[in-house]
Amino acid sequence: MSEVPARLDIVNLSRRSFLGVTPAVGLILAVGFPRFALAGDEPKYGADGMPHGWVDDPLVFVAIAPDGTVTITCHRQEMGQGVRTSLPMVVADELEADFSRVLVRQAQGDEARFGNQDTDGSRSVRHFFEPMRRCGAAARTMLEQAAAAQWGVPLAQVSASNHEVVHHPTNRKLGYGALAVAASRLPVPARDSLRLKSPAQFRYIGKGEVRIVDGPDIVAGRGKYGIDTRLEGMLYAVIARPAVYGGRVVSHDATEALKIAGVVRVVEIPGTPVPSEFQPLGGVAVLATNTWAAIQGRNALTIQWDDGPNGSYDSTAYKASLETSVRNPGRVVRNEGDAAAAMKSAARLVQAEYYVPHMTQAPMEPPAATARIVDGRCEVWACVQAPQVTRDRVAKRLGLSADRVTVNVTLLGGGFGRKSKPDYAVEAALLSKAMDGKPVKVTWTREDDIQHSYYHTVSVEHLEAGLDASGKPVAWLHRSAAPSISSIFGPDPKQESAMELGMGLVDVPFAIPNLRLENPEVAAHTRIGWYRSVSNIPHAFAIQSFVAELAAAAERDPKDYLLELIGSARRIDPHKVRDSWNYGESPVLYPVDTGRLRRVIETAAQKAEWGKPMPAGSGLGIAAHYSFAAYVAVVVEVTVSDKGELSIPRVDIAFDCGPQVNPERIRVQLEGACVMGVGNTLLSEITFKGGRVEQTNFNDYQVARMNVAPRDIRVHLIPAEFDMPLGGVGEPGVPPIAPALCNAIFAATGKRIRRLPIGDQLST
Repeated sequence: MSEVPARLDIVNLSRRSFLGVTPAVGLILAVGFPRFALAGDEPKYGADGMPHGWVDDPLVFVAIAPDGTVTITCHRQEMGQGVRTSLPMVVADELEADFSRVLVRQAQGDEARFGNQDTDGSRSVRHFFEPMRRCGAAARTMLEQAAAAQWGVPLAQVSASNHEVVHHPTNRKLGYGALAVAASRLPVPARDSLRLKSPAQFRYIGKGEVRIVDGPDIVAGRGKYGIDTRLEGMLYAVIARPAVYGGRVVSHDATEALKIAGVVRVVEIPGTPVPSEFQPLGGVAVLATNTWAAIQGRNALTIQWDDGPNGSYDSTAYKASLETSVRNPGRVVRNEGDAAAAMKSAARLVQAEYYVPHMTQAPMEPPAATARIVDGRCEVWACVQAPQVTRDRVAKRLGLSADRVTVNVTLLGGGFGRKSKPDYAVEAALLSKAMDGKPVKVTWTREDDIQHSYYHTVSVEHLEAGLDASGKPVAWLHRSAAPSISSIFGPDPKQESAMELGMGLVDVPFAIPNLRLENPEVAAHTRIGWYRSVSNIPHAFAIQSFVAELAAAAERDPKDYLLELIGSARRIDPHKVRDSWNYGESPVLYPVDTGRLRRVIETAAQKAEWGKPMPAGSGLGIAAHYSFAAYVAVVVEVTVSDKGELSIPRVDIAFDCGPQVNPERIRVQLEGACVMGVGNTLLSEITFKGGRVEQTNFNDYQVARMNVAPRDIRVHLIPAEFDMPLGGVGEPGVPPIAPALCNAIFAATGKRIRRLPIGDQLST
C-alpha cells in the first residue's frame, strides 16, 4: 500500500516555453504530485490510514538532451542528508539511465511550479518515492515508443537498458540522446499504462552504491553554501538584535561605528509584533565592504533597548513553574479506563519527573542570505530549508507579489529545523531595499545564531504508574508541559499543539488498561521552533526512562518489561479510538504496528548481546521509539569511571523504515542522529536569565565532539519489501538515544538521570 494517493499527472513540457528548467532541447517531463493543500503540513490521514485533501502541482522535471545528458531537477534542499542524490537516483533507476550521465539541478523556490518544497519532517523520500518512479518510467516508456517507431517494430520487442533502447531480435541500439527529440513529440503515457520495475530489476534503489552527487565539490571546497555568495558591488551586513524576545530599539548612536574603516551605513530594522512567524526580530544593521568591518562597526554601536514583556524570563524559575504545572491536572488528551481509581487500588505507586531544556540547532553553517532588488524584482540566495516560505515572507515584507521574488537555494551546512525559518533572508531583502537595491549579504555569527534562534522547547514530563503485586502497571498517568511552536504563529495557545502531542505522547503504544494523558497550560517566553525530531525528544526521554524505572521497581529485566508493556503484535489506529484521544487533529499521527516495534527492540538486544555479563562500572541501556512512520530501538553501552568520567564503547541501532531506497544514506543519518542525541544528553543546554540567553558560542553551548562520541556505532537495518509505505529517516534516530544512554548509566552505577543535560551529575 502506497502512502501517497493514487492520482498522478505527468506533463510533457518540451513544446512549452518553460524557462529555468534546463538548457537542453529534447524531452522534458514534469510530474504532478498530489500535494496536501496546506503548504508545509503533513497530509491528513483518514480512517483508512491514507492521506486526504490533496491538490496537484508539478514537482520535478526530467530532461533528456540530444547529447544524451539527463538533467533531473530536485525540488528538495540538500543539507547533508543526501536528498539531491536519493531522489534523482529513483528517477534514474526507473528511466534506466546511466547515473554517470545524470546532472542534478536545484529547483528555485516556487510553489506553483514545484509544490511543497519544505525539507523537513523526514518526508522527502517517503512522500516522493512513487512520483519520482513514475516520472522516470514515463520518460523510459516514451523513449521505447520512439525507438520502436523509428525501427518500425512492435513495442514489445524493445526495452530500455543503461541509457539505450535495444531491439532484442536484432540487437540494434539507439542512445537516449538520439531519441530525445522524437520522444518529446509523443503524448505522455497514461498513469495506468506505466510499467514500473519490480524490486528485482532495480539498478540503484536499495543498493546504496551511488555516490553523493555533491560529494566531490564539497570535499574540494567547490560546493556553494549560503555564506559563499558573492555578487558584484555587494555589501556585507551584521545586525545587533534585541537580546530579549519582543524587545525593541529605543535609540541608537552610530557615530563611532561609522568611523570604522569599511563601514558604509547603519540602518535600523523595525521590529515586528510578537508573534511574528519568520519575520526579523528587528535591531540595528551595520553595512560594510567586508564582514569584519561590519562586525567591528556593530561592536562600536551604542544602543538603548526596551526589553519588553519577556525581560524577566529565567530558566530556573521557569523550570519550577513547569514542575508546578505538571503536579496539577491539565487538559485531558487521552483517557482510557479509570486511572485514578486504579492508582488507589494498586499495590505500589511509582512516579518521576523528567526535564529537557531549551536547545538550539547550531548548524555548522550559521544562517546567511544575500538579496538584491532590480527593477522591482528581488532575488535571494540563501541556505534555506523552505524556499517557498522564504519567497512568501520576503514578498510580503517588501510589498511585492510572490512572482517578483526569486529564491536561489544553495547547499545548507546543516539545518535541523533552524533554516526552515527564513528571518535572515527577510533581513537581507530589507537591507537591499534600504540600499536602493544594492546586493547585501547578511551573515549571522555563531553568537548571533545561538542567542537569537528558534529554540527547541523546554519541558517537564510528570509520570505516575500504579503496579499490581507482580509489578505490572495497572494505571498510567503522564502530564507533559512545554511551550508550543504554535506560539510563533499566533496568540500563545499555552498548550502543545496536536502535532506536538502526536509525537510520542498520545500515541504511546502500551497495553495498559487505565491510561490518562494530560497537557497543562504553560506560556512561551522565547521563539520556539522545530528541532530535529521535535517533541519526540522529551516524550521519548520521559517514557522510555520511566519504563526502565518501573522495571527496576518490579525487579524485572528492562528489555523484557518494555516488550510486556507493548504487548502482542497489533495495529493501533489513532483514527479508530477518537473517543478516548481528545488531542485535536494531528497531521503527523500514523498507525502504530507494535509487531514492528517489538522487532526492532528484539533485534537491537540480540545484536548487542543483551544480558551478557558486564564489568563493574559498565552497563547496557535500552530504549525504543516510533516517529515519522519509522521504528527504532537503541542499546547503548557505557563505562563510568570512579571519577564520573563517561565513555560510550558501543551503540547498536535497529531501524525499520520500511523499504530502504538508499541504505548507505540511512546508515549515515542514523550515525549522525546518534552523535547528536549523545550531545543532547550530555552537553547541550540553552538557559535564560533576565530574558537573555546565557550561552554565546561552542565554548558554553556544547555539542558532541569526538571525545564523547561513541567509539562504535552499529546500524542494523530491518529488511522490508517495496509493497509497504516508506518511513522517515532523518529524525527518528534521535529520540531513543537519551533514554537508552541514561538507562545504561543506571545499569552501570545505580544512579538515575532525570534531568538533561547530564553535565556533571555523574561526578557530584
